[in-house]
Amino acid sequence: MSAIVGQRDAGVLFRFKDRLPVTDATPMITLGEGSTPLVRSVRLEEAVGCEALYFKLESCNPSGSFKDRGMVVAVAKALERGDTAVLCASTGNTSASAAAYAARCHLRVYVIVPHGNIAEGKLAQAVAHGARIIAIDGGFDDALRLAREITQRHPIALVNSVNPHRIEGQKTASFEIVDDLGDAPDILCLPVGNAGNITAYWKGFVESYQREEATKKPLMWGFQAAGAAPIVAGEPVAEPRTLATAIRIGNPASWEGATNARDESGGDIRAVTDDEIVDAYRRLAQEEGIFCEPASAACVAGLLGRAKDGEDLAGKTIVCVITGNGLKDPERAMAEFAPELHAIAPEVSRVEAEMGL
Repeated sequence: MSAIVGQRDAGVLFRFKDRLPVTDATPMITLGEGSTPLVRSVRLEEAVGCEALYFKLESCNPSGSFKDRGMVVAVAKALERGDTAVLCASTGNTSASAAAYAARCHLRVYVIVPHGNIAEGKLAQAVAHGARIIAIDGGFDDALRLAREITQRHPIALVNSVNPHRIEGQKTASFEIVDDLGDAPDILCLPVGNAGNITAYWKGFVESYQREEATKKPLMWGFQAAGAAPIVAGEPVAEPRTLATAIRIGNPASWEGATNARDESGGDIRAVTDDEIVDAYRRLAQEEGIFCEPASAACVAGLLGRAKDGEDLAGKTIVCVITGNGLKDPERAMAEFAPELHAIAPEVSRVEAEMGL
């Protein structure tokens, strides 16, 4: 019986088991991840000047981000090996996802985070699911280095995207895009932090093309925050800086995979400023009804920037990946959108006046 009532093929492992490293011994776990909406733009499409612009809402996954696709595979394979604990380094989303699946499967979970550099919404998720949080005086790259060393010294599964099972699970979003569009898009835009996602999407599109489910492979357009753009700069960034915490990474673990995706697809990886990210973040919320975390808006910022700079996108079908939910970083939302509130008398006339009626 499926773990999700009424959905016999629910979850990534169920739906795509013929394309994943699944064996008869792999536990078919799920929290209902995958099968996320592909939503067409109602306003930004015109600003971009393309044939069609879609948003892949990975924010609709169970823990609120794309990480769930890969995490379900990584945790299932950890269970298959007999592991009783998992560990990750995280700027937020990985920790939330790892903790959710560990709780589901009765595994201990440890998370190493950069002290003071993780959004409260994400930290709250990990804590709620019972994760043991270890904060370090350092950045994400330090956290990942420590996680690698510890899992080499102890029988604990490392579930960061350096784990190839994470990439395998994340590639399934490409399959869904091809299924929904009837082909691959002309261009796929996505934010780039640790670079596992661009690596995974490209792998998925290549496999879809090889299986003759798609007639083409998209250009892969990745976007890093200007203060944390090591791939763009061609060298690691010692102290990455950006308000988009999910992509505040100075030395991506999947650097080679990202550059391969860029080069093999004929695509590009560019940088966008924090101001551009915030503008796209605001426009997505107020013009499209899509509330995402700032890192997600980086790819939309990059696409809008290219269109503004004169890139001819006429006739193109483009998909932007919305990687995480806006509630992941409520502090940013309040900083950008919240008005200064003041209490008024509970009278119709006063309320009408406030409404400008």
